[in-house]
Amino acid sequence: MGVVKSVLLFVLAALTEIGGAWLIWQGFREQRGLLWIGAGVVSLGIYGFVATFQADPNFGRVLAAYGGVFVAGSLLWGVVLDGFRPDRWDVIGALICLAGVGVIMYAPRTG
Repeated sequence: MGVVKSVLLFVLAALTEIGGAWLIWQGFREQRGLLWIGAGVVSLGIYGFVATFQADPNFGRVLAAYGGVFVAGSLLWGVVLDGFRPDRWDVIGALICLAGVGVIMYAPRTG
């Protein structure tokens, strides 16, 4: 699997997980109701399958790398949908996480 396909799968995972959590947040904390909560649960269920499409067979590696995508994606989600304005430390932290994703997933390995 190419790096581009892998990155697209990470983006899809972020959309389904962060989106699902956001829908539940909206349904409960913002009192938008059970339909929002139910949609969030479905989205989180879809997320559970997305990572299985990564070519790397190691669950721990894929989920560890996805953690970095989750951090950066969560900040971006907040910017786009909630008006959150990250400070420079948020941005630096997210970039460090994304660098970690690159090392964990795409560094050349022998054997």
